[in-house]
Amino acid sequence: MARPLRVQYANAVYHVTCRGNEQKAIFRDDADRRQFLQKLTHSLDIYTVKLYSYVLMSNHFHLLVETPLGNLGEFMRHFNISYTGYFNHRHQRVGHLYQGRYKSILVDKEAYLSILSRYIHLNPIRTRLLAKASLRGKMNYLRRYRWSSLPGYLEKRKKESFIEYAVVLGEYGGDTERGRRGYQKALYGDLVGGLEIKGAIVGQSILGGERFISWINRTFLKGVEDRESPSLRTIRRHEEKEEVLKVIEEVTGKGLKEIREEKGVLRQMSMELLYRVGGLRGQEIGELFGVGYTSVSQERRRLRDRLRDDRRAQGLFKQLHAKCND
Repeated sequence: MARPLRVQYANAVYHVTCRGNEQKAIFRDDADRRQFLQKLTHSLDIYTVKLYSYVLMSNHFHLLVETPLGNLGEFMRHFNISYTGYFNHRHQRVGHLYQGRYKSILVDKEAYLSILSRYIHLNPIRTRLLAKASLRGKMNYLRRYRWSSLPGYLEKRKKESFIEYAVVLGEYGGDTERGRRGYQKALYGDLVGGLEIKGAIVGQSILGGERFISWINRTFLKGVEDRESPSLRTIRRHEEKEEVLKVIEEVTGKGLKEIREEKGVLRQMSMELLYRVGGLRGQEIGELFGVGYTSVSQERRRLRDRLRDDRRAQGLFKQLHAKCND
């Protein structure tokens, strides 16, 4: 599995998670949870980190943070050592509390801050016990869940001093009753329709739009060798894939959705260019077009056969291939 990247810069936003070693509990009672939040608040102050959302589960936690000083590593090291020291002392244990290092996803603040905040707040109902609960039951459970920043997003009187509410609520009308109603409505919509972000994460490391991913690649990853950070291959393939699809749409006027539904030469050319220029594997191309990797191989073979005799197809493919390599 590719090793996640560790990109740090001023005002970067991250979704941070930590899980208990061997999936064991990192909180044994509410006293532990209170100490966790106290030490978290202290670390936020020391390292000037902003906290937008959090949720504490029995064996893991989620944080949505922004680092004005570009110091996520220092902040998390101090915080995790502080809480581990407390936990081990109180419960008379030694050794690691967490399962390896913390995991962090770099977040496109403009595109995903609000979505990720809601995703974090939905965690308490992602359990077997609540899988069959009604929508109202799930919403009521979330409202009552004590160890989450959600109550402060829904009710002014439940706000916590160490949470930055205004930025997220700004998308719904601000830190006002209107904004809180808007956030609750969006959360209820997530309960109805589902909210999943894993498929949008690139290289286990970045959650963002194409411009954001391209900027991260140009600014922080240029010149870094793939072997030093294997997940770079995924990120770079993602960017190259988008460039290939952009060229195809510019030349033919057809986007991925139209091409995916067609079963002709343009679909075959798209698969071939994604393989040759975009660096995607057969399985990845198949996932993009909703077919198996064997179908991708067959389509590419049919294209090669066609290009031997069809001059019009030859001309279009040469044009696309040249523009993709500009």
